[in-house]
Amino acid sequence: MKGDYQDLVDEISALLAVPATLENRDFGLIAFGAHDSDDDTAMDPVRTRSILTRKSTPAVRAWFEGFGIARATGPVRIPAAPDAGVNRGRICLPVRHRGIVLGYVWLLDATPGPTEAQLAAAMEVTAKIGTLLADEERAGADLSRELRAVLTAERGWQYDMAVAALRTALGDAGADGLHTVVCVSPWAAADAPSARSLPGTAALCTVRWGTGSPGDGAASGTEVDAAAVGGPKAAPDGGDVPGASALAVLVRLRSADALSPVRTSADRLRADAGAAGATAGLATPRRGLADLNTAWLEATSAARAARAQPGLGPVAQWSEIGPFRMLTALPADRPQDPAVRKLLDRSHTELARTAEVFLDHSGQAGRTAAALGIHRQTLYYRLSRVEQLTGLDLADGEDRLLLHMALKSARL
Repeated sequence: MKGDYQDLVDEISALLAVPATLENRDFGLIAFGAHDSDDDTAMDPVRTRSILTRKSTPAVRAWFEGFGIARATGPVRIPAAPDAGVNRGRICLPVRHRGIVLGYVWLLDATPGPTEAQLAAAMEVTAKIGTLLADEERAGADLSRELRAVLTAERGWQYDMAVAALRTALGDAGADGLHTVVCVSPWAAADAPSARSLPGTAALCTVRWGTGSPGDGAASGTEVDAAAVGGPKAAPDGGDVPGASALAVLVRLRSADALSPVRTSADRLRADAGAAGATAGLATPRRGLADLNTAWLEATSAARAARAQPGLGPVAQWSEIGPFRMLTALPADRPQDPAVRKLLDRSHTELARTAEVFLDHSGQAGRTAAALGIHRQTLYYRLSRVEQLTGLDLADGEDRLLLHMALKSARL
């Protein structure tokens, strides 16, 4: 979807021979045309800030709205105001759909400026942009209930009915397209974000974490968040605790290989989650909605893995979390393996860390000692204590596997 906006902005830039920018009605940047780096007058502080921070300040917004752009149905010329950082005059093209303003296309004015015919042609393009913005706003605003129903339904006829309802709401074209699912966890913000602030978003909702393994509907421990957004506050340390909420986002994709914009949006959502240590997980891209429950499982698993293993995150993709693809499938309330129960006691934290680093380095003592910053003899002593506590033989492949998986699993 973001690519569609970019194509239309580029079309306007070509029609008028000036660089254009597109912002939503909250002055959040969506797309911008290429600027000639040799033209020092093509940028001013306001435009530079808009492109770099992807938004305008409240003062700049109020100043521009003072010229009636929210009510205008055609181009609005706005004079320069150097004191406000607006060194160049602007032409604002309101983006409307069925009479409602949904955004603005901004052009730097010049002498001579665009002709009336050129501006009329550009306004025809803004109508196409308005249709796209309206589709995204409708989906994001209206489909939280439908998406939540899919993600929390038990397998079988309940799930099939929930998917059918979401498909009807999205329409065939939207439902059959390429999607991915993003999970941001924990989500402790009072409100869910606006879908129109996230290009490509088809629907989003909050889902409450339960006591079971998240991501497989009600049967696995997720449940309906009665408040729709927010819900009970998540634990400040980001743990998977009952009552904590996660944000689920269904994102349209143009290509399965073009995930950079999704990662960028996920990182921004993570910063807005209202909880320390929030992470995000991305599912494998899929066409259609039939496997949305599996995609949600992948997204939640990737988010959990990113929190357990910081080197994977803070935004992790399901295909890149390695052994955590298996570990996150284990029941969250399973008992600890009896062999490692003593080692996982808080009094043995340093021994457990030593064993994990040793196994991470394939049992190579030199690399392990260097990674831990300790002498080899200290390492050997600690490993002998690990063997005493667990009864495991670190020279045995199966014992190593058991210990390694138990230590990684304990992080979850």
